[in-house]
Amino acid sequence: MSGPDGTAWPPESGGTGLSAAGGGAGASEAVKWERLPDAVRARLADTAATAVGAMPAADVPVSLRRLARFTPAKRAKLGGPALTAELAASAAFRAAVVAWWEEHRPGELTVAADDALTAAAAAVLADDPYAAEVVAAAARRGETVGLRAERDAALSRVDKLTVELDRLRGELTEARAQARLAGEQRDAEYQQLRRRVSEQGAKLRAAVDGRVSAEQAAEELRRSAESDLAAARAERDRERGRAEVERRRADRAAAEVAAARQAAREARKADEVRLELLIETLGGAVKGLRRELALGGGGPRPADLIAGAQGARAGAAIDGLAGLDALLAVPSVHLIVDGYNVSKTGYPELPLADQRTRLVGQLAALAARMGVEITVVFDGAGVVTAPHRGSRGVRVLFSDRGVLADDVIRDLAAAEPEGRPVLVATSDRAVVDSVRRCGAYSVPSAVLLGRLARG
Repeated sequence: MSGPDGTAWPPESGGTGLSAAGGGAGASEAVKWERLPDAVRARLADTAATAVGAMPAADVPVSLRRLARFTPAKRAKLGGPALTAELAASAAFRAAVVAWWEEHRPGELTVAADDALTAAAAAVLADDPYAAEVVAAAARRGETVGLRAERDAALSRVDKLTVELDRLRGELTEARAQARLAGEQRDAEYQQLRRRVSEQGAKLRAAVDGRVSAEQAAEELRRSAESDLAAARAERDRERGRAEVERRRADRAAAEVAAARQAAREARKADEVRLELLIETLGGAVKGLRRELALGGGGPRPADLIAGAQGARAGAAIDGLAGLDALLAVPSVHLIVDGYNVSKTGYPELPLADQRTRLVGQLAALAARMGVEITVVFDGAGVVTAPHRGSRGVRVLFSDRGVLADDVIRDLAAAEPEGRPVLVATSDRAVVDSVRRCGAYSVPSAVLLGRLARG
């Protein structure tokens, strides 16, 4: 390898070619360490990492001593910036690295004709006056090698694409040939099927003609037999007809009587249930009114006559346990529970099936203690197992597919007779507003859960 002036490089100095050549006439400008190509910096870091690992500890700079314990590969990878920074800052460290290589591995840093990176690293370490030119040549050669690699890769891709194109063309030709063969086979099968259909059609027409002849003969025989049989059955049929008419009339009359009795029983039962609920409601209202009159001392108090104020009435909200207990104590009260609204408020960590079981069990205990009618409504859209059955005074309902549980609750509140106290347990604002317009009381889910937890 030659320097910028045509002389051989590295200069012969009796060693491996890494001795400082010193400045000389025609020397180029000094190497800019911060502008060294990445490949040259990496080669310098590898060279320094190899030397640092075998140097005496006293010759290793203090900032690099912790790297001496690493393997050479790990030392160059993790400590590359520190090694190149120390090489750039310390001429003594550069000289120590060069001296170690000349002493322990003579000839390994001798510049090879085809190793531009090694030549550039050796020139930089030896402070060669032509180091900048050698580094620039290494950078250009690296760029040339990269471009050649990209060209070779592109040519390789072109060859692969050419092979793939030839393969696809062959497959296309084969597919076309198979398509032609399949078309010919299809046409042959079509013609064969046409012949078979024609033959079968002729056989079918012959069979149809034979069947028509046989049917005509059978029909004549049947008519003759029927005429003979009709004469024998005529008298019997007349007698049976008269008896059948009488029997049908009797059956129809009995069915009409039974239907009328069933309808009357169902209507009477429904009327009795409504009447019973109304009587219970009126009785509870009368008892409550009597208690209030007894507590009132025989007449209204002055505070009861203040204008612009009113007491609790149907459609009010119950916000505390005391109000809930007072309403549950009213006779014939009907408690309607928004199932999932209450269960997801009280125990959201449980699966839905366990939530339903737990809530129904607590409501059953409340019904047993207070003697109130309780109906709990769940959304039936997500129920995939058998619905939970009510127990001990609790009615469990599931909404039909496409129907919200909120709508079922509204219908339940609206179906009760006027005057019967109805209490809806939910925290759904829309449901609360709608049931209160129907005259029902409302209680938040948290208050009901507190009452259930109290036992």
